[in-house]
Amino acid sequence: MAEAGALAIIKKAQADGIRFIQLQFTDVLGIVKAVTIPIHQLESSVKHGTWFDGSSIEGFTRIAESDQYLMPDMSTFAEIPWQPASGPRGTARIICDVFTPRGEPFVGDPRFVLRRQVERARKLGFIVNMGPELEFFLFNRDANGKVAPLPHDLAGYFDFSTDLAQEVRQDMVDALEAFGIKVEAAHHEVAAGQHEIDFEYSDALRTADNAVTFKFALKAIAQQHGLYATFMPKPIFGINGSGMHTHQSLYSIADKRNAFADPANKYGLSDLARSYMAGILAHARSMVAVLAPTVNSYKRLVPGYEAPTYITWGRTNRSALIRVPMISPGKSIEGTRAEVRCPDPSSNAYLAFAVMIAAGLDGVENGLTLSDPVEESLFEMDAARVTERGIKELPGTLGDALEELKSDPVICDALGEHVLEHYLDAKQAEWDEYRAQVTQWELDRYLEAF
Repeated sequence: MAEAGALAIIKKAQADGIRFIQLQFTDVLGIVKAVTIPIHQLESSVKHGTWFDGSSIEGFTRIAESDQYLMPDMSTFAEIPWQPASGPRGTARIICDVFTPRGEPFVGDPRFVLRRQVERARKLGFIVNMGPELEFFLFNRDANGKVAPLPHDLAGYFDFSTDLAQEVRQDMVDALEAFGIKVEAAHHEVAAGQHEIDFEYSDALRTADNAVTFKFALKAIAQQHGLYATFMPKPIFGINGSGMHTHQSLYSIADKRNAFADPANKYGLSDLARSYMAGILAHARSMVAVLAPTVNSYKRLVPGYEAPTYITWGRTNRSALIRVPMISPGKSIEGTRAEVRCPDPSSNAYLAFAVMIAAGLDGVENGLTLSDPVEESLFEMDAARVTERGIKELPGTLGDALEELKSDPVICDALGEHVLEHYLDAKQAEWDEYRAQVTQWELDRYLEAF
């Protein structure tokens, strides 16, 4: 944004009573970090940046090279609606890019990792559009005030009459729209206490910013209602987990149209779309460590709970990794898109989007051929039939997923050497710690039996 435009935003914010600015960014794991400055420091920050200690941030720098600075992206300026300017602590937030003391973009900044893939697509003549569906649970606290997996309701998919969170969801929608996020729908999900709020499809960088804001905002609104919002993939055994199904397509800059759309194809898919999808399927096993990044993620990715474990695609098949949604009657085929169903909302949206774009573009650049669709339920298909069809599965654990990630140069290059090293270190430590645990299940199963 031009300096004049930034100054206009600052003057309006001061006139509106904004007193503080949260300069936000994320660490490698996707956790929101912030430096708060008084608004009278914002003009200097826009011109020169705001320094901070990067050695304290997961996956950033070592003690000896700790100095970094934040450059505010003024297009992301928004008043924080639960800290209104009408009160004594009116606060706004701005999402920032991270730079080194040499004035270069920091290669460990997840937003920069996504920017690289967005620019790669642009050089090929495309804008990447994305739309995630983030599911989440609302839990009560236990008698001691501790967060626990205690669903706040007993409702089910699209239920209204028994849904105690209708008011909470409406407050969440209001907060999201105050941040400039256009909400399309909000509803109860399949499991008790589980919900989904969908927002408008947009370019990948803006959408990733919105996904980060989404989690930050929903946790704050839930807390105001005495609830806890969690994006943990599988908080309760035996019921559906939470996914982040991610719709995506490429828009042709030259032709000014959706490059995924072809009305002559049975599924409405262009050759470009089919190659992009082939790239996603080809790299699915190696990028799932980023799309499903926790030990708990693989408790969701099991057959029978609408989470995809098989590397296939289809239209009506919700057990497939990629689904091609139907276009609503009366709507243009320009809405054609691919829905990748394995990501979950514990992922860092910047990194998740970056590796999916890298995989898809690898398919495009190398003209990969898409396999035939599978429209029958894979959960009901026996192992022999799955093998006969040549259908591969996602890794079953975080440990296996990390090994797959290390072996794929396309996904490793998308993350970059710095992020890859720190990400693998953090996730390997997580897996090693988990492997050493003795769980209650093991005690119940084995303690008296042997």
